[in-house]
Amino acid sequence: MSIEDKNIPQQQTGNQVDTQHEATLNNREEAQQLFASAKKRLLNVSHWGEIANGFSSSFQLTDSSGQEVDRPVQKGDRFRISLPAPGPDSGNGDDWVEVENIQDEQDENADIEIISIRVRPTSDPQNPKPETAHFYTDEATSTFVVKRKGNTVSAEVHGRNEVPNTQTSGLWDKLRHAVVAVGSILGLSNHQWKNLTEGLIKPKK
Repeated sequence: MSIEDKNIPQQQTGNQVDTQHEATLNNREEAQQLFASAKKRLLNVSHWGEIANGFSSSFQLTDSSGQEVDRPVQKGDRFRISLPAPGPDSGNGDDWVEVENIQDEQDENADIEIISIRVRPTSDPQNPKPETAHFYTDEATSTFVVKRKGNTVSAEVHGRNEVPNTQTSGLWDKLRHAVVAVGSILGLSNHQWKNLTEGLIKPKK
């Protein structure tokens, strides 16, 4: 497996999403500079909304206990996600994911640099009930990638094994998760990921 696919799980069930935006620079030095800038943007999760034009969801980085932090993301952190829709009771109105792996590698022979963050639906750390507070089950993952290959820099989002979370105990959450998940599967999330990928590698003015 190449380092480009290393942090993306195999697709086995449910829905799959792949969104990508890339820019080819004049030379390797310019590409390296853009990659470095995009890498900082990717790791600064709480400010994604500032770089993604028309980003409809709010992402707040927290530590493992759910306390808000303003720093580069780390393994074990969580994202508190506020969608433009009613939220789940299990997440106190928000969806939650946990950062289960961060990849930061390069392959000099292939002239590749890559940084990626893989997250998985999880519980609200401040809710005593350990229920998955997300419209997908914890089988699902999202992997956010910034990569330089030669003179080309790309930003990508890869969703895998996206299955609606309808096994939760609360009736409202069952209904809410089903509706939001179906909307996402039908492509409503694609516009958001398109805006994010474009924003991550947008050259500085």
